[in-house]
Amino acid sequence: MKKILLLMLILSMSASLFGCMNRKDEAQLKEELQRTNEINKKAVASLVEDFGKKLQTVSLQAPKDIVMESMKENYGDFVSPTLLAKWQENPQNAPGRMLSSPWPDRIEILDIEKLSEDTYQVMGEIIEITSVEKVSGGVAAKLPITLTIKKIENRWLIDTVTLGVYQETNSITYENTQYGFRFFLPETWKDYEIVSDEWEGLALGNTQSDKVVEAGPIISIRHPQWTSQNPRQDIPIMVFTLTQWNALEQDKFHIGAAPIGPSELGRNSKYVFALPARYNYAFPEGYEEVEDILNSKPLQPMEANDLN
Repeated sequence: MKKILLLMLILSMSASLFGCMNRKDEAQLKEELQRTNEINKKAVASLVEDFGKKLQTVSLQAPKDIVMESMKENYGDFVSPTLLAKWQENPQNAPGRMLSSPWPDRIEILDIEKLSEDTYQVMGEIIEITSVEKVSGGVAAKLPITLTIKKIENRWLIDTVTLGVYQETNSITYENTQYGFRFFLPETWKDYEIVSDEWEGLALGNTQSDKVVEAGPIISIRHPQWTSQNPRQDIPIMVFTLTQWNALEQDKFHIGAAPIGPSELGRNSKYVFALPARYNYAFPEGYEEVEDILNSKPLQPMEANDLN
């Protein structure tokens, strides 16, 4: 009887010890799996973020053969061969740069979900900016994006991409369809006003120095806090036809008394847009802010087929 009891005690202790070992092994396994998952998530996030930095280098409006080569060069290290081939065949389904401005700057990751041991799903947004946001910060537009990341031949690669609906933000844009340009402004310029005026081109020579031989519009963007008691610096944009600009460049007429002429901001197929010389000679309030805005190259000409 004593032998039976002793045997039962030994078996009971063995079972308890085995159970403890199993629980310890399970805890270690769970910890290892969690650590592996975190390492994989970091690798997946890095892949998506690096891919996002390449989006602005692929112009989807270029000729198809150029787009195909650009995708291979810039996307080849990040996407699966199958996805790359699909995009090269149908570039309109791929993310990339559609316009000169705004352009895709990065992908911001919102969530990463593990689907299986070798598959993750990433939810994010393609962040687009203009030259204004590049200097001042902010977002011009967002495009939701969902990416499936798979381990293919021991490498994490993007295997599928689904794009959402394009979302413009509250960035401030003045658009002039008459002459064909957009001008991007900081959010502090919301409720700006447009003031129209005219520039005059005077004949050269002593006998005709006061004769107006050319003229054209000046479109000034006025800060919402401007008042007659406390005027602020406007953003003046002179509009020239191509013929007028070429004549000015050839010294066939001059504008004002400044020894230098207007400086070009941009052009389309019909017009040249320029900044008047010494536009801020009086240094009114806000002139430094206007200088910063102009340094960010905020004027975007619209191509001829965009004009009304």
